[in-house]
Amino acid sequence: MGSTWVALTIVAGLAFMVAIGWAMSHNRGTPEEEAATEEATHRMYDEQARDDGMMR
Repeated sequence: MGSTWVALTIVAGLAFMVAIGWAMSHNRGTPEEEAATEEATHRMYDEQARDDGMMR
């Protein structure tokens, strides 16, 4: 019974690491998507600064 738990713990840990690795590799955006996100972020910051009466 004890060896079953050891094997199950090892297999579950490996499966978890594979799942995390797969998710990280499939969660990356294209360079165009990342550039669009950066531009939108800067635009949002500029709008917020303008609304607050400050400029960067």
